[in-house]
Amino acid sequence: MARGWAPSPYGVAVIRWRSGTILSVGRRWAGAAELQVDIDGESARALAYPALVGEPEAGDSVLLNTTALAMGLGTGGYALVIAIPGRLPADPRGPGHVVKARYTPHQAIVLGVDEQDSPHHATIAAADSIEAMPVVTADLHSALPAIVAGIQATRPSTRIAYVMTDGAALPIWFSRTVSDLAPALCGTVTAGQALGGDLEAVTVHTALLAARHVLDAEITVVCQGPGNVGTGTPWGFSGVAAGEAVNAAAALGGRAVGSLRISGADPRPRHQGVSHHSLTAYGRVALAAADLPVPAELAAGLSDDLTPLAHLHRIVEVPTDGLDAALRDSPVRLSTMGRGLDEDHDYFLASAAAGRHAATLL
Repeated sequence: MARGWAPSPYGVAVIRWRSGTILSVGRRWAGAAELQVDIDGESARALAYPALVGEPEAGDSVLLNTTALAMGLGTGGYALVIAIPGRLPADPRGPGHVVKARYTPHQAIVLGVDEQDSPHHATIAAADSIEAMPVVTADLHSALPAIVAGIQATRPSTRIAYVMTDGAALPIWFSRTVSDLAPALCGTVTAGQALGGDLEAVTVHTALLAARHVLDAEITVVCQGPGNVGTGTPWGFSGVAAGEAVNAAAALGGRAVGSLRISGADPRPRHQGVSHHSLTAYGRVALAAADLPVPAELAAGLSDDLTPLAHLHRIVEVPTDGLDAALRDSPVRLSTMGRGLDEDHDYFLASAAAGRHAATLL
């Protein structure tokens, strides 16, 4: 037995592998294709990322990861195409040596905006500040369209960039939200192990520098992709990255604006009022000050929840006139944890208020 070797704690396997046949190719959005596949005589929905596996066609035999499908996951409950063995895609060409999804079967070589082969390398190397750019941080991906709606309702011409962190979905292509928001964004940057943005970055810090100095963004929104992970423990949720994004924005001379997760509809006590996710991310993880916008009509009822955050951050009451209409005009069907705009209005209004406040800082 090799020295240092120990049996895997995971048992035999952590992926449910299946073979299938594509029955049809359905709707597409940027970077993704939705499929119906035959798996053991039953039809199931699947998702393919053509940049990773090639273009899927009806009749193709495919290898699938069906774990999320079998678990019935709400956000990611697809069978995922691992490969189309009978028709492999062409070899990649072009510069780039940054590896994302590292040491997994789907590791991809991308051109990082910060690497030496990038035409923007000199810009990123020389930049040390994002020049007081407002950076809106959020816990959940579902806040993104509401934040954008709040910005546009306040300052329609604003150049908005989106930085996707790697706390949830890694391919930005999974997000129909980002695809639908494309006309409102000046570009996207995928940071860390996330991939598929208009620009790729090694860290959130270089992603913010790229948003400001390459995409010429006036405001950048930073949050994870779809598929938040939560465990019901104080620290065990992927949204802690919102607090880390506040620190990154501050380190680079930005103006951090924390979008609070507020709900009057979530049945779980820990997410009612100001969610414990926001209290932890901004109250414990963030070490630098941020503006924390609160819809003016909700502020009085949340004063006790906000008290632990006021020692470091600036609580800002934001007027909400016009924000409901802006949310209803969003090109994205607003949904968080299965609840729509009218079912969890406070959540979306708080996110839109963060966008409005960021726009007033310009």
